[in-house]
Amino acid sequence: MKALKIPKNNSGISKTLRLPENIVKDVQMLSDMKNISFNKTVIELLSFSLSNLDEEDEKEIEEKRKDFSVIF
Repeated sequence: MKALKIPKNNSGISKTLRLPENIVKDVQMLSDMKNISFNKTVIELLSFSLSNLDEEDEKEIEEKRKDFSVIF
């Protein structure tokens, strides 16, 4: 498994998500259990998920990253 590296710059982009109530409850319980913020928990869960995609999805995202970097 990859090691977690938290960047020193804490800048971020604000996004609004509509989540099912049962997921919000479970994430909030996990946050409370670990004594970390809801936001931090969501970030960790999303990061873990993105780091553990199946090979096909991972390859497709990598290709889209290349295309996306050309735009910026």
